[in-house]
Amino acid sequence: MQANTYWKSNSLLLLTALIWGFSFVAQRLGMVYLQPFTFNGVRFTVGTLSLLPVVFFLRTKQKKEHRAPLLSKTGIFGGFALGGALFLGASLQQTGILYTTAGKAGFITGLYVIMVPLLGLFWKQQTNWSIWVGALLAAAGMFLLSVTESFSIGKGDLLVLGSALFWAVHVQLIARFSKRYDVLLLSLYQFIFCALLSFGVAINIEEIVFQNILAAKLPIFVTGVLSVGVAYTLQTVAQKNANPAHAAILLSLESVFAAFGGWLFLNELLSLRAFAGCMLMLTGMLFSQIFTGKRNHALL
Repeated sequence: MQANTYWKSNSLLLLTALIWGFSFVAQRLGMVYLQPFTFNGVRFTVGTLSLLPVVFFLRTKQKKEHRAPLLSKTGIFGGFALGGALFLGASLQQTGILYTTAGKAGFITGLYVIMVPLLGLFWKQQTNWSIWVGALLAAAGMFLLSVTESFSIGKGDLLVLGSALFWAVHVQLIARFSKRYDVLLLSLYQFIFCALLSFGVAINIEEIVFQNILAAKLPIFVTGVLSVGVAYTLQTVAQKNANPAHAAILLSLESVFAAFGGWLFLNELLSLRAFAGCMLMLTGMLFSQIFTGKRNHALL
């Protein structure tokens, strides 16, 4: 991998983590007005609409022979697989946020940093030793933040923990499909499928009130345009040139940003134990970044 490509991918993944981290605050505020599946259905619809002009603009700049077909088996199947994982992860996470804080939800979600390399073993992916050490440090940090001294964990925390598994699956699926099909079209298709699945459930088990959707316009904008339209697309583009396990370490920094956002906007205070957890997370990310970066440069 070229040095510029390596650092560009890392920068995009870090920006993605920043947006996602602060989006936990907006997701929690959105629950004041809307139920989980309705909220997800609306925000992924907004994310789809925000991405449409970008997709069509960039396609007009491409030569016809270089354009990926709008409809293909690979694109549709990839979009459905990604959208399904996205739907399950987002649904469990959004429901869990009803019962826990934004900061805790962010850190528990970050457990997928451990799950990604474990899943990668099933695909016979090579994992650098530094990623495992960084992942263990990150997991220790999340333990300090999320688990009480009596080793208890709440309903919301368990739901968010379940979402972490599907985020790990999502990271692995992106790594597979982004090399085989246009990344922006993949993003578009996954948002469409996720929105349809979310609305399908919402229509059956929730009450959709248009006035409440209007009242939640700011959280919807932040989570729809920024978190979905911008961040998920950045993730898909960046992962085209990134090791899945290393990407997961960087993306898990959303936990730190979520905790900071919860303190800044929702007055969620961090204890000394929780702060120590944040520092371990940061240490794990830096450890993975430095040693993986050295290895990549050695291969140039």
